[in-house]
Amino acid sequence: MTFALEIAGTVLIVLGAVVFALAGVGVLRLPDLYARISAITTAAGLGIALILLGVVLHEPGALNAVKATLAIVVNLATAAVGGHALGRSGYLTGAPLATQTRYDDLADQGRASQPSR
Repeated sequence: MTFALEIAGTVLIVLGAVVFALAGVGVLRLPDLYARISAITTAAGLGIALILLGVVLHEPGALNAVKATLAIVVNLATAAVGGHALGRSGYLTGAPLATQTRYDDLADQGRASQPSR
């Protein structure tokens, strides 16, 4: 049973590393800031979850499972908020949209939601 857990844990850790590697490729290849933010926040949520689950399978135990669960929940919450903050600050500072972007729903509102300086 322990050998099977180690194999499963190793597979999950490698999958998590692959997710991060693909996000790195996405940062280099995606056309604009907003797509890059999407790649990084997705990788942060999925990659870290896979790696932590793999580590728990390597070192099974109730305390490790609780720690990993808390770390995953906190990471998912903060990655989403961080991605939103980066996207908003990029938009407010005028980061250009990719040429493939068809709609800019915020442009209809003008920059009225921009905080006063």
